[in-house]
Amino acid sequence: MMRSIVRFGAVLGVLGSTFLLSPDPGLRLFSSIPVGTQPAYALPENQILEKLRSIPVFTITDNQGAPLVATVPQADNKKAAVAGVFISRNDAVAFVDRLKTRDPQLASTIQVTTVSLGEVYRMSQQAQGSAEEVQFAYVPVQKQVDLAKSVLQANGQSVEEFNGVPLFIAKGGPDNGYLTIQNGNEQVIPIFFYKEDLQNMLTQFKTQQPDLISNVKIDVVNLEGLLDALKRDDDQFLNRIVLIPPRETLEYLQQNQPRR
Repeated sequence: MMRSIVRFGAVLGVLGSTFLLSPDPGLRLFSSIPVGTQPAYALPENQILEKLRSIPVFTITDNQGAPLVATVPQADNKKAAVAGVFISRNDAVAFVDRLKTRDPQLASTIQVTTVSLGEVYRMSQQAQGSAEEVQFAYVPVQKQVDLAKSVLQANGQSVEEFNGVPLFIAKGGPDNGYLTIQNGNEQVIPIFFYKEDLQNMLTQFKTQQPDLISNVKIDVVNLEGLLDALKRDDDQFLNRIVLIPPRETLEYLQQNQPRR
């Protein structure tokens, strides 16, 4: 059973932080590290959950909170139970609306549920390898997938498809470092689910350090690769990242908070 958990105060605090360019050239993009060249020291699970707990995502559940699953054939002639995890609430609602046409009886028993990405991660890890394992398939926003392909093509890569949920990150400055923001007493590296939200941050950055903005560019990684890296690698880059959920999601949650 899923718990509807949304804790986004920390994220809202990060969004109001001061923008700086990281001077640390040792930071690197995790996807560019050759396999086998780094020791596989996994981050402690509590640290991973801390990074993910403030990220709201959306699932389809019954009234008891159990996720709606589909049976998907596997290459080894086995079948897997797969539940969708939507980055956009609009996409989750559209899925339910389509189901109302195909199977109105089933559609009447389900709902869109907000849940923490940390909760999804916790469930996936606890059930891994068990007979009742449910695999979670992350459903990206198609517009962001298209934007990710455009970014990679603009960066000189030949890309026809982008697999997974795109995440957008900025880098630049004289050392080509990752863009960091001051969050309390530390500098963190923000990674955005929506390119538009990153672009808005860069617009603010332009007013603060206009001499450097011309050197800033956007890179793309995927969520699935990041989650895998968090489990495997103890890396300075991974320790400093902060995932920033879509602003439209935060606005929806603020407008629909239960009244006390």
